[in-house]
Amino acid sequence: MTEIIPLSDLMPGSKAIITGLCAEGGMRRRLQDLGFVEGSEVDCVNISPLGDPTAYRISSTIIALRREDADTIKVKITPS
Repeated sequence: MTEIIPLSDLMPGSKAIITGLCAEGGMRRRLQDLGFVEGSEVDCVNISPLGDPTAYRISSTIIALRREDADTIKVKITPS
């Protein structure tokens, strides 16, 4: 069984499949509009020098998210 982790724990170069969102209301809608929906593949591109924000690639677009926002996205790591 593959472990479900927050997106914020994904290391650079790792890929994962989104399994769910814990955000509510406007934040949930914003994340979905950016492409963070269940079943989408996402990979961690880069972590900023101070650790926040982190850049993720989703649907050929790179998006930077704060740790607190990435914590609300649950993912399952896939083999690279």
